[in-house]
Amino acid sequence: MPRPFTLFTGQWADLPLAEVCRLARDFGYDGLELACWGDHFEVDKALSDPGYVTSRHQLLDSYGLKCWAISNHLVGQAVCDALIDERHRAILPDAVWADGDPEGVRRRAADRMKDTARAAAAFGVDTVIGFTGSAIWHLVAMFPPAPESMIERGYEDFAARWNPVLDVFDAEGVRFAHEVHPGEIAYDYWTPAAPSKRSATAPPSA
Repeated sequence: MPRPFTLFTGQWADLPLAEVCRLARDFGYDGLELACWGDHFEVDKALSDPGYVTSRHQLLDSYGLKCWAISNHLVGQAVCDALIDERHRAILPDAVWADGDPEGVRRRAADRMKDTARAAAAFGVDTVIGFTGSAIWHLVAMFPPAPESMIERGYEDFAARWNPVLDVFDAEGVRFAHEVHPGEIAYDYWTPAAPSKRSATAPPSA
């Protein structure tokens, strides 16, 4: 078939998945990228309820839709954010937020992302899209000036928190597709830009 067109369901997580399926079918989409919030794709149920994965496929099939990827942006954001606060409380599952202790939230978010890889494999998809959070995003304005050592520590923190998560993705045969977005490790002042035609020794233009 030609390249399929799919719709990410996160913007409509306030609607039941059945309603989103109906709309997507009527709009002419081939499938859905299911968000792991609302009732669209629940990671804990996918791992604990033997009939859950089957029921999701049956619902999609009843509307002539497929799913090639799931998304867990909201939980991924909390894995290495420097500041965990009421903003995260508003987007995280209760089990991940728990008592709100920042380091506890980060650890539980990492565990939930590992489970997301396992749930994706159980569901039969090989890609999870998401955010990563960042320990250095809040420094992007560069004032007060951030020394290079702070930035390096931020990348070291990212590696320490995400490598164990990505190890589970590798073990499950699932890819993690990072959406580059404000607030993420790959959207900041320090991430290398694509090479330009300007000589590396030439000063930037005024």
